[in-house]
Amino acid sequence: MRNPNNRLARSLARTALILTSATAVVFGMTACGGTGTESADGKTVTVYSADGVGEWYRTQFDKFKEQTGIAVNLVEAGSGEVVNRVEKEQSNPQADVLVTLPPFMQKADKSGLLEPSGIDTSAVADSDKDPNGKYVMMAGNYLCFIANPSVNVAGMTWDDLLKPEYRGKIQYSTPGQAGDGTAVLILLQQLYGKQGALDYLARLQENNVGPSSSTGKLQAKVDKGEILIANGDIQMNMANIKEKGSKFTVFFPADADGKASTVPVPYLMGLAKGAPHQAEAKQLMEFLLSAEAQQALPNSFAIPARQELRGVMSSGGATNPAVLLQNVQIIYPDWAQVLTDLDADLAAYQQATGQ
Repeated sequence: MRNPNNRLARSLARTALILTSATAVVFGMTACGGTGTESADGKTVTVYSADGVGEWYRTQFDKFKEQTGIAVNLVEAGSGEVVNRVEKEQSNPQADVLVTLPPFMQKADKSGLLEPSGIDTSAVADSDKDPNGKYVMMAGNYLCFIANPSVNVAGMTWDDLLKPEYRGKIQYSTPGQAGDGTAVLILLQQLYGKQGALDYLARLQENNVGPSSSTGKLQAKVDKGEILIANGDIQMNMANIKEKGSKFTVFFPADADGKASTVPVPYLMGLAKGAPHQAEAKQLMEFLLSAEAQQALPNSFAIPARQELRGVMSSGGATNPAVLLQNVQIIYPDWAQVLTDLDADLAAYQQATGQ
């Protein structure tokens, strides 16, 4: 694995682009883990979050309520959707804390939807937080692919995905609509160049079922064998295996030289502008960054943001995300340039694939 401190520092310090587990379902102001009702004194924090770490949220929100008496309401959706919702509600803010993935958090910042939280983020590397204090990594995550158990993924390459035997059996979420799908495009650009990525995806279209705005929904299709291969991310996919008993394999396609690669897709956390419960929101943010909360992340297949906990193994024999990333090259693009080129790149993608 490469040390992220060089390029990632530039990426999160400026703007970033990659991914989200883009699930189409929005859970309206629903409670998480029994914390939805207000506490006795009426203190409640509302979190708008990209979906994916629900089990960890439930446990931590319960602990937070026990310790502080403050209840937590959770609204989950795709990364872009939660940001759009915050923006639409600016005349009457509802969200206190926003958790989403790049580039959506950077978009929120640029749109004036965040304000400095002032919380203690000293345990998080400078490369994993905004220098102006607008957002900070809450949990690390990475792009991956999943395959039905009938597929032997050992040594599987990008070229293997083009084989006729996979016609109508592959689906990836759509770049520009889903974060994980956008990450696929960006990763291929890093591996093959922009035109090479377009040429590859045009060829892959022979096997692709069609567009999908949701990465999460592809999991059930792979599990049932409706399709054989799809894109995803480590945290979402491994949690799905643990929580729902899904039977699919997480893997990383390799290049012609046998080198597997991925890109990071972190969960970022910020204080929403005009947060109705600002003081309570800051308490929750600091709690979620505490060692107590962070040390439970590997058991939910996410990487702790706290530097001293990066090597913590998950309990109960669950697979540590770091183990899955062994021998996988992590690529850190120039995200500022990626963001500058995004609209043109998406237009070129649509023209090349017809999606």
